[in-house]
Amino acid sequence: MVSLEESYQHCRNVARNEARNFYYSFTVLPPERRAAMCAIYAFMRHSDDLSDEQGFDNRRERVAEWRRELNLALSGEYGNSPILPAFHDTVIRYRIPSRYLHELIDGIEMDLTTTRYPRFEDARLYCYRVASTVGFICLYIWGFHDEERAIRCAEHCGVAFQWTNILRDLREDAERGRIYLPIEDLERFHYSEQELLNGVINSAFRNLMRFEVERAKLEYRAAMPLLKLVDQAGLPTLRIMMRIYQGILEQIEQLDYDVFSQRARVSTPRKITIVAEEWLGSRLPGVNLLRAS
Repeated sequence: MVSLEESYQHCRNVARNEARNFYYSFTVLPPERRAAMCAIYAFMRHSDDLSDEQGFDNRRERVAEWRRELNLALSGEYGNSPILPAFHDTVIRYRIPSRYLHELIDGIEMDLTTTRYPRFEDARLYCYRVASTVGFICLYIWGFHDEERAIRCAEHCGVAFQWTNILRDLREDAERGRIYLPIEDLERFHYSEQELLNGVINSAFRNLMRFEVERAKLEYRAAMPLLKLVDQAGLPTLRIMMRIYQGILEQIEQLDYDVFSQRARVSTPRKITIVAEEWLGSRLPGVNLLRAS
């Protein structure tokens, strides 16, 4: 049996080694909330990894088993999992609704059954399940007010982040046989599935990508009111995440949309600068270093 302390340490190690963009934003949180975010990230990371395991039948079985383990964990039974004790402690401590956890796994299951999305509404449901639900969970850890409005804005924020990931990861997803961009959009811009799978860069592709980047920007704009609804303890973390992900989107544009030969990313020095600005700005009232860009 893994102790609670050991479980939190394991989750911290997972977040430190794998979270990349997320982990930078965790560093400005108070220690208890930082530990909680690491526990949630470890749960999310493990859930996501299951959909990428080798062997379709094995993946389906592991995701189903993970859902059963989640239900047991919510009743206090953790087995030998190094993640679930800290995860359950976080769920209880911050009163996180369990429906968001199940919706996240619903999204993971979509990757087992779906490799194409006919319309944006279909792809957006995927984004909601695998990303917006994570945003809802984060709200409970950070603290927030005006629940209905905060949840609505967090949904847009999660879709914006996931759509940014999708645009950045077109090559990696194509290598797995997955296309998340709506087929209706490919047809609209006369760019074929096979061209996408082959990584073809042409004017049709750039027009398609320009359209999809603008779609992400609309989601970011709809998410902006969330900055006024999150408590001060969690606000710097949200701002860091928004600035980093919007930075990835800007990098995609700067690459002239060629995400096949280069990975769009925000450099480590730039991430450190963003963290420093947000940390300093949160501690110096009246100093306006906080600009989501």
